[in-house]
Amino acid sequence: MRNSVLFILLVILIASCDSKQVYDSYKSVPNKWHKDSVISFKIHPPDTLNPYNLYVNLRNNNDYMYSNLFLIVEMKFPHGKTIKDTLEYKMAKPNGEFLGTGFAEIKENKLWYKENVVFQESGEYNVNIQQAMRENGKVNGIVNLEGITDIGFRIEKPAAK
Repeated sequence: MRNSVLFILLVILIASCDSKQVYDSYKSVPNKWHKDSVISFKIHPPDTLNPYNLYVNLRNNNDYMYSNLFLIVEMKFPHGKTIKDTLEYKMAKPNGEFLGTGFAEIKENKLWYKENVVFQESGEYNVNIQQAMRENGKVNGIVNLEGITDIGFRIEKPAAK
């Protein structure tokens, strides 16, 4: 009984430390991330007045063979507008050591998507994330990308100035 009370208190303490978090969700990627597989998140922003910072979060393991990552991120607004961005992120140092946090094989990366976004339309937003990796000199994309284990999307309140 005492251990379960301590565990619950620890979970509450950890959760309360992240005061900037507005939305944070992850979805697992099966063994390989197929180029046509889209990871989707349904977002209900808390208001239409305040600015927020948006992030793509991902976890990778040692099976990831590249020093960078290309993603296509699409945001669909409640009233039909769509914004689509092709983004590139650095994933490793020149010596091959992965960036991100974590002591074990899994590294967690918090990647900037957009800064100071005001969700001016009330309602449901959809965020779709797709890998867009290609090998140097090749036209066709990598069909099955290995080493990405989870994709997430996060909304935060900006840091107080």
